Amino acid sequence: MQPVELFYPQLNTPAKAVVTMHQKPDGDAMGSALGLYHFLVALGHEATVISPTNWANFLDWMPGVDKVIDFEQQKEKSIGIINAADMIFCLDFNVLHRTKHMEQPLLQAQCTKILIDHHEQPQEEAFTYGVSNTAKSSTCEMVYDFIVGSGHADKLNPDIAECLYTGVMTDTGSFRFPATTASVHRMIAHLKDIGLTHTRVHDQVYDNFLENRLRFIGHALVNRMEVLYEYNTALMYITRADLQRFNIKTGDTEGLVNYLLTIQGIKFGALVIDRDGERKWSFRSKGSFDVNTFARKHFNGGGHVNAAGGGSYDSLEENVKQFKEIIKGYQSQLQ
Repeated sequence: MQPVELFYPQLNTPAKAVVTMHQKPDGDAMGSALGLYHFLVALGHEATVISPTNWANFLDWMPGVDKVIDFEQQKEKSIGIINAADMIFCLDFNVLHRTKHMEQPLLQAQCTKILIDHHEQPQEEAFTYGVSNTAKSSTCEMVYDFIVGSGHADKLNPDIAECLYTGVMTDTGSFRFPATTASVHRMIAHLKDIGLTHTRVHDQVYDNFLENRLRFIGHALVNRMEVLYEYNTALMYITRADLQRFNIKTGDTEGLVNYLLTIQGIKFGALVIDRDGERKWSFRSKGSFDVNTFARKHFNGGGHVNAAGGGSYDSLEENVKQFKEIIKGYQSQLQ
């Protein structure tokens, strides 16, 4: 994988471009993809955003989201677009298998592939050019750096600003996580200068859910949370029956794990959800406890030092049991 700076000159020649992200895209994945999409269109490229799967309803307001193709819903069309592409931008994932069923079409594509990501251990051999920087707050911040670094800051506009702000806001926990550096605030100031209305983004992302989600959160906090004070850890488990009872859709569990870290003294929060065919884990931590390493070692996952995910095909009950056994080996680190 060559440095992304070597790719910059190719931006000046109009081409067919595909922008994609990880499955079940969150605010940073969709925000970075759409932000880059609007930038490429402004440069005269023929750009298409393809999501590996569906996405949360709270992202449906974003500029350009109506043009995003769902790979699982339009597989043949998506593969045709991928095969015809001159360049493919891969955003907010480090390895191709995080695109689920898109992995093989992306591997087989013969065009230039560009990685922009902030997760550890990227699959460098799969990309022609790229940048992987774990110190960055979000992929949206990196797309902003990409636009400015390529010499095209003049192409930034309110639509791009809203998209990029979404990812930075969500991935920094509304600017409270340690990754919120001075450069993040300088970026936001620049986006404000070009017309960003940040309150609109916040309202659409955080204040736009149905009543059932709030009742679901209450149910989860009362009935599905365990606090393991001897390990400064809180655990939450969501059953399939819970998801059905409250009609929980993609995105409705976003941010649920963060509630666990609001408990005084808790350094490690873990959430496991009984999805169809697989149990999905979300891990969050405070301080130096490395949930990326924890997820990689025990739950086939990974991510960042303070935020990671994982998965298991064992039952929900077995996952909870395993977690409680595993956490015993981390007591000294968590104290």
